[in-house]
Amino acid sequence: MNRELIVRSSSDSVDFALLKDGKLTELHKEEDNNDFSVGDIFIAKIRKPVTGLNAAFVNVGYEKDAFLHYHDLGPQLASMLKFTKQVSTGKLQDYSLKNFPTEKDIDKNGVITDVIKANQSILVQIVKEPISTKGPRISSELSIAGRYLVMVPFSDRVSVSQKIASSEEKDRLKRLVRSIKPKGFGVIIRTVAEGKKVAELDKDLENLLNKWSAMCKKLYKAPTPSKVLVELTRASSILRDIFNDSFTGIHVDDEALYEQIKDYVQEIAPAKESIVKQHNSSVPIFEKYGIERQIKTSFGRTASMSKGAYLIIEHTEALHVVDVNSGNRSNKAKNQEDTALEVNLLAASEIARQLRLRDMGGIIVVDFIDMVKAPHRKKLFDHLRDEMKDDRAKHKILPPSKFGLIQITRQRVRPEMNIKTTEEDPNQSGKQVEAPIVLIDKINFALEKLLKGPAKNNSITLNIHPFIAAYLTKGFPSIRFKWFLEHKRWIKIQPRDAYTYLEYRFKNKDGKTIY
Repeated sequence: MNRELIVRSSSDSVDFALLKDGKLTELHKEEDNNDFSVGDIFIAKIRKPVTGLNAAFVNVGYEKDAFLHYHDLGPQLASMLKFTKQVSTGKLQDYSLKNFPTEKDIDKNGVITDVIKANQSILVQIVKEPISTKGPRISSELSIAGRYLVMVPFSDRVSVSQKIASSEEKDRLKRLVRSIKPKGFGVIIRTVAEGKKVAELDKDLENLLNKWSAMCKKLYKAPTPSKVLVELTRASSILRDIFNDSFTGIHVDDEALYEQIKDYVQEIAPAKESIVKQHNSSVPIFEKYGIERQIKTSFGRTASMSKGAYLIIEHTEALHVVDVNSGNRSNKAKNQEDTALEVNLLAASEIARQLRLRDMGGIIVVDFIDMVKAPHRKKLFDHLRDEMKDDRAKHKILPPSKFGLIQITRQRVRPEMNIKTTEEDPNQSGKQVEAPIVLIDKINFALEKLLKGPAKNNSITLNIHPFIAAYLTKGFPSIRFKWFLEHKRWIKIQPRDAYTYLEYRFKNKDGKTIY
C-alpha cells in the first residue's frame, strides 16, 4: 500500500490531500482565519451556567459563546481552577505539579452551579470547531498530544490505545511510561507507540512537558479570553496522527511549507526525510496527481462507483442519508441476491471513503440493496467495519435493521468538507450546471450503458455543443480514440450549435434519441 500526502498552498489557505494507492481518501483545508482549531487551549471566562442544561456558556472570543457541559469539566476541575488562579496571579511559578496539592475530584453526577460560577476564569480546550450557527464545543479536561503519547495534567492514570491488540505489548508500554511519567500528569499511550523504545517515549514526553511550561508562562496576567496554547499546524498534526512507514511521498508546492514539513519529518522519522519533495513543475500540483479530477467526481449529490453502480448522498439538518444503486451493473452472477451482495460490498468500501473524504459526522443512514440471506447481511456488516478501521474519527456501526438499513454515528469535530461540483452556466441562463469534468464522466457512463444494451450492435452518434465536441476529438490520443480502444466501436460526434454548453444526446442511425 502506497500513501502520499499532497500539499497545495495558496494566499489564504493550505489544502492537504491524502492518497492511498493513488485514490483520494482524505481532503483537509487549513485557513489562515481559523482561530478555533481542535486542540487549541484558551484562558476563558464563564459567561453563564445553565442548570437546565447542566452546562455553561463560555466566552472564548468567538462571536457565539462556547458550550461546556458538566461531563466535559473533568474530575480534577477543582485542582485545575486552583492552579490556574495561582499561576495567573503569579503566586505559583513551579509548573511541574510534583509539589502541587490536588483537590478532591468533583462528583461525576453533580450540578454545574455547584462547581463553577459566572465571570470565573477557566482553562478550556477546543474539542469541536464552530459548525453552522453553533459556537465551539469545549472541555476543561485538558490533553496535550504528542507523536506517541498524550499528556493529561492533574491526573495519575496511564492508559493504552485499544487499537494495540497485544496484551504483552500493552503491559510493556505501561511499565515504561510509569517509569518516566512525572508526578501530577496522566498519560495516554497512542497506537503509534507500539514497539517503541523508552528513549523515544521519554523524548516525546519531554516535548509535551515543555509545551505545558510554555503555556503556563503565558497565563501570568493573561487577558480573558485569549489563546495560550496553539495546536500544531494542520500539516504537522496530520503527519503526527497518520504518518507511518507506508508513506512513499510528501509533495509540497510552497518552499516555506516544504522546509517546515521536512524539519518535522526529520524530527519524528529521520529515515523518511527523503520522501519530502518540493513540487516545481508548471503543472499545478493537484492537477499533476489527479486530485482536481477526483474532487470534481467524488463530491456532489451523486458519487459514481465502478461499472455503473453509484451512491446518492443527501444531507438534512438532522442526518445524512446514503442510497445505494446498482445502476446498469451487469456481471456473471446467477441471481439477484449475488448481484446485490457484490454491489453492496463495493458500496461499503466507497461509503467508508466518502465519510473520511467529506468528513461527514453525526448520524448517517445507509439504504443498501435488499438482501434476503442472513450470511450475506453479516458479510456486508463485517466488510463495512473492516473498511472503517482506518477512520481516525470515533464511530459506531449498527447491524442491518429489518428494513436493510445500516446506521452509523461518526464524531464531527470540524465543519463538513463541502465542495461544489457545479459551475455557472456559460449560456448565461443564471443557473448552476454540472462542471465539464463531471459531464465527461456522465457521458462515459451513458456510453457504457448503451454499448451493453440497446445499441450493442448499432451505430451511435453523439450530439453535443461544439466546445465539448472539440474537447472530445482534439489531441492524440483523444477521448474518442480512447473509447475506440476500449469498446472497439467508433463513436460519431456531431457538434450542435443549438445545444447548451453541457447538453448532449445519443442518437441511433435513424436519428432517434436513445439516451
